[in-house]
Amino acid sequence: MRVFFIFIFMKSLEDKLKNPVWHSLNETHNSFLISYDSVRFYRPEVCTFGAFEDHSKTANALDAYSKITERFFVVSEIEPMINPKKIVLEKKIVGCQMVLKGQVKLEVEISENIVLLTEEYIDEIYDLIWLVMPGYYQKRSFEMGKYFGIFKGGKLVSITGQRMQTNDFIEVSAVVTHPDYRKKGYGKQLVTHTTNEILREGKTPILHTDKGNSAIPLYKNLGYQVTRDMNWWLYQRK
Repeated sequence: MRVFFIFIFMKSLEDKLKNPVWHSLNETHNSFLISYDSVRFYRPEVCTFGAFEDHSKTANALDAYSKITERFFVVSEIEPMINPKKIVLEKKIVGCQMVLKGQVKLEVEISENIVLLTEEYIDEIYDLIWLVMPGYYQKRSFEMGKYFGIFKGGKLVSITGQRMQTNDFIEVSAVVTHPDYRKKGYGKQLVTHTTNEILREGKTPILHTDKGNSAIPLYKNLGYQVTRDMNWWLYQRK
């Protein structure tokens, strides 16, 4: 009698962090997946991010994705291959990945009333993010994770949310505060709250930012450390 042994290769957290978009679409966000020959993208109405494992397959996949969305990002340390007759690189955003050291709850005073945002606030979330940080967020990005906010006078003035997710990590994202309400500690409190929510789920909090972001010292002070480069390659259909 023959006996067959099946070995299932399980990716480690470290492996997943090297390619967070690809693994998010493989796991928690699989319902948002569009795949072209193993190159993976979010449905563009949710998020215009893509990622790859096989560099040789990206040119055709980017061509195909560009037919359903004019502008999109590929999130990767290395530059993908493209067909320059159909796709043009608009810009490269030099970014980095930060991961919380340890799995210990952040002990930061929360003086503001932080609210879990429901679908009722989708338009307000969208407007605030596009005011402060245009280009990354779609209205249905709300479906990617939880969003939290601070209100003043009935107005949503500061938010943070969750974006990429796997069985092992959740990304803190959309950390934005209205320009009229900055330097009040709202962002610090929201990042703390969101980080602790992720820890309560037994997952590792991570975040991504561009290398010139003035908030990096704040993130480091909270316990996040830079672990690797993570670039955003913004492409546009010709």
